[in-house]
Amino acid sequence: MDFAETDEHRDLRDAVGRVAAPYGGDYYVDHARRGAECTELWHALGDAGYVGVSVPEAYGGGGGGLVELSLVCEETAAAGAPMLLLLVTHAISAAVIAEYGTEEQRKDWLPGLASGREKVVFAITEPDAGSNTHKLATTARREGEEWVVSGEKYYISGVDDAEALLLVARTGRDDRGHAQLSLFIVPTDAPGLQKIPLPVDVLLPEKQFTLRFDDVRLPASALVGDENQGFRQVFHGLNPERITGAALCVGIARYALGRAARYANDREVWDRPIGTHQGVAHPLAKAKIETELAALMTQKAAWLHDQGLPAGEASNMAKYAAAEAAIAACDAAMQTHGGNGVAQEFGLLPYWGLARLLRIAPVNREMILNYVAQHSLGLPRSY
Repeated sequence: MDFAETDEHRDLRDAVGRVAAPYGGDYYVDHARRGAECTELWHALGDAGYVGVSVPEAYGGGGGGLVELSLVCEETAAAGAPMLLLLVTHAISAAVIAEYGTEEQRKDWLPGLASGREKVVFAITEPDAGSNTHKLATTARREGEEWVVSGEKYYISGVDDAEALLLVARTGRDDRGHAQLSLFIVPTDAPGLQKIPLPVDVLLPEKQFTLRFDDVRLPASALVGDENQGFRQVFHGLNPERITGAALCVGIARYALGRAARYANDREVWDRPIGTHQGVAHPLAKAKIETELAALMTQKAAWLHDQGLPAGEASNMAKYAAAEAAIAACDAAMQTHGGNGVAQEFGLLPYWGLARLLRIAPVNREMILNYVAQHSLGLPRSY
């Protein structure tokens, strides 16, 4: 067993950190408060080849895997600028198009995704379906040579900053009455598509939307992969989304702990740094341990996926552990800062909010516990 990172991966970490460092926490927090996309950083990462690190080389990408994409997610977050849309545009959309798209779809979309000049976000969530994908109500029906989409999606990130979305829609039912799903590439300016802002109190650069499809007409070429095989194709992207979400959380935790450690060394009360007190030091040390454990599981999950090995258990565990670690690290960092933990000057609260969101999305901790109980422990299914 060898737990040492390769020279290439260490170099990748360093290079991504150097690109992200000039932007950092002040840049990110300013954009989060204004609800403005971090376009300059996204383009800088794209120009350096890191946004498209996992896109096949034949389409302008780096030809790496999920291990490399996870490192990019982690290091940008560790620099203070977590890029949420890397999860949906690359861990899901680019990966699904590369695996299941036609050659025409790959040529149309992957070069732009690799360069960072285009984004394809992901639309699966619905208000009445929750985690039950079989209950998706948005439909796509054939009319001649076209598909006609009707329905509603909920909590879709970054639609205003994307050229298209990868849509999951119901195209039939099987013999048991379960939904049969298909995937479609839908331009965000398609006639009949309404994009309604969904206000949230979490401070994020990325905006959330409700989408309404009022008989949106798509050409036959919009179908990705095989008709009615979308359930299997979607799950090709869900494990990577969870893994990159875990990597983002690890990076957030590292950033928060770095800020807290500096403050605990510099802040003096009663003529000594507050970090000398175990009441301050121990919560930070505990959070550091939890962060390192989460990082190990995240790396394992990414490696399993890239090796073509079963990665569902590790992906879920990584996402669970990393979200918990990020919340604990942000909370400990804010507590270390005392009243300054919620002061705008110190800019910690947006990271706590994002970590708290990632405890829910892209899959909530309760569904992960259900998965582990059923698949890892062999307990009866609870839902």
